[in-house]
Amino acid sequence: MSDLSQFSNPLSDEALIHYGIGKEQERLSRGTGVLEFTRTQEIISRYLPPAPAVIFDVGGGSGVYAYWLAQQGYEVHLIDAVPLHIEQARQFAQTQPNYPLASLAVGDARQVNRADDSVDAVLLLGPLYHLIDSKDRIQALREAHRILKSGGLVFAVGISRFASTLDGLLKGFLDDPEFVEIVQQDLIDGQHRNPNNHPAYFTTAFLHHPDELKAEIEAAGLDYLSTLAIEGPGWLLQNFSEHWNEPVRRQRLLEAIRWLETEPSVLGASAHIMAIGRKKAL
Repeated sequence: MSDLSQFSNPLSDEALIHYGIGKEQERLSRGTGVLEFTRTQEIISRYLPPAPAVIFDVGGGSGVYAYWLAQQGYEVHLIDAVPLHIEQARQFAQTQPNYPLASLAVGDARQVNRADDSVDAVLLLGPLYHLIDSKDRIQALREAHRILKSGGLVFAVGISRFASTLDGLLKGFLDDPEFVEIVQQDLIDGQHRNPNNHPAYFTTAFLHHPDELKAEIEAAGLDYLSTLAIEGPGWLLQNFSEHWNEPVRRQRLLEAIRWLETEPSVLGASAHIMAIGRKKAL
């Protein structure tokens, strides 16, 4: 969907302002973002069919994952609701001309410009926490179902219902009564709001209980395969950089996260969780 004159952006005004600053492009390359990036790559790589399979990265930001997949020979199509992200992706394309994306477009996860039954995998690494109404999240998953080939896979990421509480403890945000109110609402219904646009308190979003991701996958008609913790408890390490910058300790950290990645009692302690679904084989 590239005709912006007829494009109704699915993101809230607050989210558009948040992402319009342009910092999302760098988020996965610093701090615990590198753990999120590495683990997301690892999980996706376990399930993807070999290149040159067709992948739609829907809500893929500035293309960090899309270009990683293109470098491996996949046919990758990038869609994002933030025009700046698509412009950043176009600029990045100039740095790796030998691994172009098949297409880049501003668009909506709920209405994807692609033929039925024509895609091997769909990445929904961001849309499900920015579509704050359940019917919109399920519609995005149904669109993924529609464009997937028989047996195709969807990778759907949510932010944990408990992430703001844990982040508040880790960073001291719970000393702020304003953040306490945000957390209390998150725990009630997952509806995260940042009414004063505090730069550290994220933006309008929906925070999933792990069970809800499974229910939404199934409501869209997909076969549910698994829900995995992405960062697990690793993002809560106050000495994270010490673990990450030392190769042996990094591997131990990643191994420990793998041990716990499917444990139901630990899933909610991960900042991000990924549900994997498959379109029923005919």
